[in-house]
Amino acid sequence: MNIFKLIGREECLFRKDIGNLSEELGRIVNKSTFLVIGGAGSIGQAVVKEIFKRYPKKLHVVDISENNLTELVRDIRSSFGYIKGDFKTFALDIGSIEYDAFIQSDGKYDYVLNLSALKHVRSEEDPFTLMRMIDVNVFNTDKTIRQSIENGTKKYFCVSTDKAANPINMMGASKRIMEMFLMRRSLDIDISTARFANVAFSDGSLLHGFNQRIEKRQPIAAPNDIKRYFVTPQESGELCLMSCIFGENRDIFFPKLSESLNLISFSDIAVKYLKDKGFKPYLCNTEDEARELIKTLPEQGKWPCLFTKSDTTGEKDFEEFYTDKEVLDMDRFENLGVIKNEPEYNENQLNNFEDAIAKLKSDMSWDKKSIVNEFFKMIPGFGYCDNGKYLDGKM
Repeated sequence: MNIFKLIGREECLFRKDIGNLSEELGRIVNKSTFLVIGGAGSIGQAVVKEIFKRYPKKLHVVDISENNLTELVRDIRSSFGYIKGDFKTFALDIGSIEYDAFIQSDGKYDYVLNLSALKHVRSEEDPFTLMRMIDVNVFNTDKTIRQSIENGTKKYFCVSTDKAANPINMMGASKRIMEMFLMRRSLDIDISTARFANVAFSDGSLLHGFNQRIEKRQPIAAPNDIKRYFVTPQESGELCLMSCIFGENRDIFFPKLSESLNLISFSDIAVKYLKDKGFKPYLCNTEDEARELIKTLPEQGKWPCLFTKSDTTGEKDFEEFYTDKEVLDMDRFENLGVIKNEPEYNENQLNNFEDAIAKLKSDMSWDKKSIVNEFFKMIPGFGYCDNGKYLDGKM
């Protein structure tokens, strides 16, 4: 499948920027050591490949999923072979004592890249997964930065999200809060990050779900009123590596994308996707109808689809990478924009947030409302509204 054709582009977004800096990028990677945290997820794997193919001195990869790590190694060996540098993977939870012992045993890396995250808006439905989201997206990030400072790391990179710009859901807000914590640590270590578009066919994404539905012979469902920007998996790796290597302290990188050329609805992508698979979409009115027709329509060259308006909590009907209050550098790169930041943060606010979340945990009892209240304290004008409907309640 031609991903570029599917998402409405003809070539790699960062081709010119990578080409212009290819020699310098290769030289820096070749003489450097790297730790990639969350390196077996979709973006993490893309980052690991971008580093590996430039022959680093040391590349260690940590991820909680041993299965994904196994596939990562198979993929790399099959595509790139071997390097002289030290390449190892470790199946560890970065919130664990085993990870802390691992860092204590070595921990000497020039660059630490953290790609671990709970990224789904659906993760904010229940208070327990929501608390884990705070741990993973905020506190584990802060912990790994402190460890990097202690070990003399040159640069720390972590991934943010487009949803951190004027957030309306808890996932985006957790990443916005993470960015606040980054500002505090940026006084002691150089930090850069990136706000993303949707990564086409990344694990758990709607496009990845299309593959699963075809494989399992199930209807395809998608919103018809939500438009998104998309980057390819390779572009996601390039974006992270460019920010890590060339980003200045507190820089937030984002892809330059044209609203007229690159915004596309999920339902439009579904139609293109099915055409590539040899099917015409058959529009259904209900889930029951779609589930019934999947039994017979594929043999007629048709695939049942349910395209509806989005009515679930936290869904933003448009996408943005920056706010009107943020300072931009749109001239340094061809297709990468940069948000420039001063180390502005409220120490008392950060401490109060940490204390409040710690208190909820120590009580071993919390509800969603108590967590949401803490988020509103951190983000004035937070546009969150829980309407009681969630993605897990739909096909």
